[in-house]
Amino acid sequence: MKDDLGTPLELDGPARRVVSLVPSLTEAVAASRPDALVGATDWCTHPADLDVPRVRGTKNPDLAAIRDLRPDVVIANREENRELDVRRLRESGVQVWVTVVETVPQALDAMDRLFGEALGWGVPEWLAEARRAWDRPEAGVLVRAAVPIWRDPWMVVGHDTFTRDLLRRLRVANVFDDWEGRYPSVTVDEITAADPDVVLLPDEPYVFTDEDGPEAFPGVPTQLVSGRLITWYGPSLLEAAGLDLLS
Repeated sequence: MKDDLGTPLELDGPARRVVSLVPSLTEAVAASRPDALVGATDWCTHPADLDVPRVRGTKNPDLAAIRDLRPDVVIANREENRELDVRRLRESGVQVWVTVVETVPQALDAMDRLFGEALGWGVPEWLAEARRAWDRPEAGVLVRAAVPIWRDPWMVVGHDTFTRDLLRRLRVANVFDDWEGRYPSVTVDEITAADPDVVLLPDEPYVFTDEDGPEAFPGVPTQLVSGRLITWYGPSLLEAAGLDLLS
């Protein structure tokens, strides 16, 4: 078995103890075999009643705490976790499976391999349903949007990102597709000058609210949106498939 980056994984059988360093993957494991999840990050907020030991954040995991949990495998993601932490875990004998997710089809395939190969559990029903929900022809763009993910400094979704691909499949084009970088730093004036039909304001990683975000764009329509639905790629894919951002 090799993970999405081609690194071998050696397990004697189906995983019984899993530590997840990615919120999306944590939700995916919890929805499939919750008894096997023995550790997660502080950012892992779904399911809401998740009760497992925490191992700090995605960028600064407590490696000693992870080792103490004796996982059969730690699951991570190339974008969300540091290569240094993955390497140090592997050097200490911990098995790590790294996913790569930049599009919706890639997310579905990565989950197939994670559950079918790495964990040895077979494909969960929610994943099969999500694949069916996204098995539809792509349609033309109806709305052009800017998607800030942070402010002070402002940052937006750029090209080659999972969010960009998911929105495009919902007929929403990203006005910063041709900018350099996956998450460009921009100014409010640059966002306005890109002439979006709407500015989508997610509640993560920055928590935009009615009082924090829309006021920066007078004269431009804004819409609050669930960050989980446009940035996560676990069971949230089922909800995201029905997301209406065109109203």
